[in-house]
Amino acid sequence: MPFDYINVQKDPEGMKAMLKWSKGKRDVPVIVEAGKVTVGFGGS
Repeated sequence: MPFDYINVQKDPEGMKAMLKWSKGKRDVPVIVEAGKVTVGFGGS
């Protein structure tokens, strides 16, 4: 399955996008698939 890896420590725009999708949570990974967002390994 293709995916985009974004290193949010090195990519400020990637950090902004991550925070938008995660609603401000600073947990990784943030997975967006078909409009569904999963934050962290626990899947919140």
